[in-house]
Amino acid sequence: MDKLTNKVAVITGGSSGIGLATAKEMIANGAKVVIFARGKQALDEAVNELGPNSYAVQGDVSKLADLDTLFAATKSRFGGIDILHVNAALVKLAPLADTTEAIFDELINVNFKGAYFTLQKAIPYLNDNASVIITTSYFNGIGFGGSSLLSASKAALRSLARVASAELLSRGIRVNAVSPGAIVTPVWGKIGLPADVLKSAAEAITNQIPLKRFGQAEEIAKTVMFLASDDSSYIVGHEICVDGGLRQI
Repeated sequence: MDKLTNKVAVITGGSSGIGLATAKEMIANGAKVVIFARGKQALDEAVNELGPNSYAVQGDVSKLADLDTLFAATKSRFGGIDILHVNAALVKLAPLADTTEAIFDELINVNFKGAYFTLQKAIPYLNDNASVIITTSYFNGIGFGGSSLLSASKAALRSLARVASAELLSRGIRVNAVSPGAIVTPVWGKIGLPADVLKSAAEAITNQIPLKRFGQAEEIAKTVMFLASDDSSYIVGHEICVDGGLRQI
């Protein structure tokens, strides 16, 4: 398990869910990992779990000064970056007719602006032949009621992966996307729906999944690991769906 030996990875949204699972997978494969998130307690707990090859930087992806701090701190501690996992996101649902400007700004600031400038700010720190992985979502390809902002922001990231690939390929930097389906993470309980509605929604979604279950964060992490490693050396600008067949069958 040494596919990432001597590699340095940065993961936004790295203190829980997919980000934390990915940090564990990368450290198990020899990487040094910097995780970035807003909550200090969650970061402290994550680093305690991840061990000495991890480092935490607290900040908000929607604040460009915080991103500057993230990459300067990473450079100071570990050097250049070999892997960037652009993963931080908010998940909230609201009908188009009921979506307020405040909700719009909140989701777009994190899901699109935050991701966009995470990648932009990282470029000077990325080593040649680095790998960038952007977390999108199966929502970017379906018309799920209430998901207009979430779907739009994730579709924008799918487009960003393609354009960034074209711009960065001269340095050997590969940009790809991973598109999770319905995944068991803490985010599921934070989308703003009552518990009974969440339960009904989970049952309805599960019935649509060919594998008849939600995925696990570790299953996404293994896909990110594949895209981060040389195993995916001939894959660029692509989106890998990890959705139990939801958008495939």
